[in-house]
Amino acid sequence: MPTWTLTAHSLPLRFVWKISRNTSATKTNLFVHVEGHGHRAVGEAAPNVRYDETPELLSQQFADLQARGLADVATLADLDALLAGRPVAHALSFALESGLVQWLAAVAGQPVWQWLGVPAPAPTVPTAFSLPIMDVGEVAGFLRELDMQRFELLKIKVNQAEGLDLLREVARALPGHALLVDGNEAWPNADAVLHFLEQAAALPGLNLRFLEQPLPAAFADHYRYLKPRSTVPLLADESVTDTADFAEIARQFHGVNVKLMKAGGYRRGIELLRNTRAHGLIPMLGCMVETSVGIAAALQISALADVHDLDGFLIVKEEPFGLVTEAVGQLRLRSKEIFE
Repeated sequence: MPTWTLTAHSLPLRFVWKISRNTSATKTNLFVHVEGHGHRAVGEAAPNVRYDETPELLSQQFADLQARGLADVATLADLDALLAGRPVAHALSFALESGLVQWLAAVAGQPVWQWLGVPAPAPTVPTAFSLPIMDVGEVAGFLRELDMQRFELLKIKVNQAEGLDLLREVARALPGHALLVDGNEAWPNADAVLHFLEQAAALPGLNLRFLEQPLPAAFADHYRYLKPRSTVPLLADESVTDTADFAEIARQFHGVNVKLMKAGGYRRGIELLRNTRAHGLIPMLGCMVETSVGIAAALQISALADVHDLDGFLIVKEEPFGLVTEAVGQLRLRSKEIFE
């Protein structure tokens, strides 16, 4: 049987991370360690306040699992049986499953992607990079200081009040650069989104490629009205967690941003990506603010996605693990995992 332990890391960020619903300068992520038979693996949990996840809650849930038999878990079936009786936050569920999968793959002498039965990741994977909400006067300097033009796609976090001004400044600094606007559920109705899109279309140099989750996930009727009228593809984020009615999602969106932290595990994430493509939607693989532990885990299934937003470890100041490198906007897995 492997041994299971949990550690927490406080992660200072390179800059203030502001989105429409919260602001932070540090994150606390949890790491599930799995060790045995000469192999070690680790899974990362990035708690998300959108789903009422906190480091304290996840730590309590892990302690409860330990008290109820986590030490006896050595297979995915064992883990499923334990979690069926004691459900946990999706982020912790993913950390548990990804740590176990990595350990099982190492014991089997296989890369994770092969053990999971998915196509091999490309040698390098392009990622989007995110610009948080900030004062308009800071935008040009931020883009220049972080050399953001090296990324093929820039993700611009916006709120309803300042979104247009942020886009204007980005388009002025990097005219023609492909942009993904992420509203994080900031707009109140579909007509307000359409008005925003109309105003954005008039901005010189703006190349808006995608609009991600502009309305609250509960606003299904608004999304059904918005989809045929939107001038850019709409991507679901908060509207898809670990499960989804894809026939309904296809009536609301053009694509889905699948995040393993929301999906609660590799298997759910793979199923969501495959269902996204099967319904004619754009499959995107995203992340939370994570270290390279979480990003390396996501890269193992990156061949299932057409768009990749895996910049979470680049937001962390002095990222501690070094499992993934980035050059000219392309991500590469280190050839040997440090946790084997």
